[in-house]
Amino acid sequence: MTLADHIAQTGGIVGVWVNWLVLINMIGIAYIIWKVEARWAVIAMLANVFFMNWLFAEVGYVRLLGLSHVIFWTPLLFYIWRRLPTIPFTSGYGGYGYGVYIRILLLSNGISLAIDYIDVIRYMIGDGALE
Repeated sequence: MTLADHIAQTGGIVGVWVNWLVLINMIGIAYIIWKVEARWAVIAMLANVFFMNWLFAEVGYVRLLGLSHVIFWTPLLFYIWRRLPTIPFTSGYGGYGYGVYIRILLLSNGISLAIDYIDVIRYMIGDGALE
């Protein structure tokens, strides 16, 4: 079974969450030409996809897969956090767009990253199986 097969079988709230993360990270492509943060988010997303698939091939469907997010999202989120004061919440035309998106990305990936740190730690202390 592939990593995508395992993820598809997860279902429930975890399946919804994974689909949300894919969606929110893919939206960055819409801003890639104009926004440097979006460029870094897309680079982190692509690196994450390749590394997680490689890691899955090496160790299987275990908690250690969260290491991929730890490696690529930790620096990304610190970078975006530091850039937030330069990213207005509104577009200047009274509308919402990139400012809202980047904050949703930060929050979503941050929540996932907290879970991933816990998963990696659990793997390191011997609880490797994913439910």
